[in-house]
Amino acid sequence: MCTACHGANGISVLPDYPNLAGQKAGYLEQALKAYRDGQRQHQIMAPMAQGLTDQEITDVAAFYASQQQAPAAATATVASQ
Repeated sequence: MCTACHGANGISVLPDYPNLAGQKAGYLEQALKAYRDGQRQHQIMAPMAQGLTDQEITDVAAFYASQQQAPAAATATVASQ
């Protein structure tokens, strides 16, 4: 389910959805449990997390934490003359 918004390896192709690749597993676990338990509200994430067990959350968090982060976007610089 996660791949539809966050990409297969946790790198989203849509700007509205955050990249999960390389995030800390503890943060991802905490966020998913908060969505699941109703402590954190989001119209898409809350229903997605509601059916997850603690072990599934741990597994999903470990997977995305192990993925390589997306390279930083290049920014243009103009040298003053």
